[in-house]
Amino acid sequence: MKEKISITSIASLSPLGSSQEEIWKAYQNNDHYFSLADINNAKTWVAPLAESANELVKKLRESDSKYKKLDNSVLFAMAASRMAIQQSGWTNTSEFGINMGSSRGATKLFEEYHAEYLETGISSTLSSPTTTLGNISSWVSHDLGATGPEISHSITCSTGLHSVLNGVAWLTSGMSTKFLVGASEAPLTDFTIAQMKALKIYAKAPALNSNSLVDNSAVTERSQNYPCQALNMNKEYNAMILGEAASVACLERGVVDHALAIIEGVGFATEILKHNTSISANAVCFQKSMKMALGGINPAEVDAIVMHAPGTIKGDSSEYNAIKEVFGENMPQMTTNKWKIGHTFATSGMLNLELGVLMMQNNKMISVPFIDHKNRGGDLKKVLVNAVGFGGNAVSILVSKKE
Repeated sequence: MKEKISITSIASLSPLGSSQEEIWKAYQNNDHYFSLADINNAKTWVAPLAESANELVKKLRESDSKYKKLDNSVLFAMAASRMAIQQSGWTNTSEFGINMGSSRGATKLFEEYHAEYLETGISSTLSSPTTTLGNISSWVSHDLGATGPEISHSITCSTGLHSVLNGVAWLTSGMSTKFLVGASEAPLTDFTIAQMKALKIYAKAPALNSNSLVDNSAVTERSQNYPCQALNMNKEYNAMILGEAASVACLERGVVDHALAIIEGVGFATEILKHNTSISANAVCFQKSMKMALGGINPAEVDAIVMHAPGTIKGDSSEYNAIKEVFGENMPQMTTNKWKIGHTFATSGMLNLELGVLMMQNNKMISVPFIDHKNRGGDLKKVLVNAVGFGGNAVSILVSKKE
């Protein structure tokens, strides 16, 4: 990187809560935040927003008549963006850019409008403007009164960290001095979950018949404590679970006094597709992205990695293999938050970044409770954050504690 970039605030709505204090407190326990929901006539593990986050979204929706018709993915992003701007001190300026992404976009609205069309043969007036991907950044910009560029994109599950890449690019090019970046996802809908189940990667839950839960002792036993086994390299079944969330960060050029953390390096890579959903056994894309993010930094200086680790057998193992290839004998501490809040698609990388920043701020490693960890001790000064999407679109961000 030509110049270091400051993260001056980071805010999120997730199953963990809606304030940094609430979120960090939730990370201190070993509880997961999953619940069983009736979806497509089956009990399904999901990770919905925390009550405090839902309350913020509800108030936002009711605050403006134009907001009542917006999808949850848009409202999540707007609420998180308001908090990020408030924390950053940007309230006295409108001169900042926005890059907000989503993997799926307005899934709930799209499914509702499509069902209506199939039934009536007529499309509702607002079906198009409220379901376009650019919907998120344009409404965030409107709500904040921003005057800079507004960008939307989708690069599947690495979308959030690609937003960071874009923000860094704009800042280091000198075309902007401030950039709001992030992602939002509201995927707890019938069709979205059906898609994940069709891939055979979703965590199993007790089946539902017309009268009651069907007894499935093997499934119940293995999921009663932690239904998502992300980072468990010995698991014999896929255990991905979807969660909903939005996470937004404020970036500023250079190292500023009020920075929460510093972006020292960014990396990205793709690899040739061998299957629509998979990456190679040793995740060549991750190897390249991590090496690029490290640049000339000694791998031994990295204290921890917040992994993508979606909870699938191949996904978790390939990323772990890539880390071994890059770090060798200097393996850092590894963690993930998906055992706790599930996979939030585009937002997952941003939540990983948030966890990395919180761990450095509080100088405390958050580990996965059902995994044996080797705690290296000492200060957490540098954390590497990973995300990858379908097609091997990997991104790695190296963040450090502001001295």
